[in-house]
Amino acid sequence: MSKYDQQVEEITGSQDDSQVKEPPMFKVLLLNDDYTTMEFVVEVLMHVFHKPLEEATQIMLNVHRRGAGVCGVYPHEIAQTKVETVQTLARENGFPLQCIMERE
Repeated sequence: MSKYDQQVEEITGSQDDSQVKEPPMFKVLLLNDDYTTMEFVVEVLMHVFHKPLEEATQIMLNVHRRGAGVCGVYPHEIAQTKVETVQTLARENGFPLQCIMERE
């Protein structure tokens, strides 16, 4: 074994796996309003969050009945992208649908 191989082994072998932290996770939520159609909310859930029809319908009903519904839990950058995508689609279709993210 060469001197280089020993140095690499010492460096990689000395790292402590417990120091690796998971990234903080964020819930992405849709908020109820009086104008966005239920059909549009289901379409958004299926297109942006890749939910099957039944799950998308259940989340939409939570939004409608409880005022908000969790669409998924993601790392910050992914959650932020999903929020921006939903808001862009809503504006393009003339709906005031709000999408937010909260740290879990």
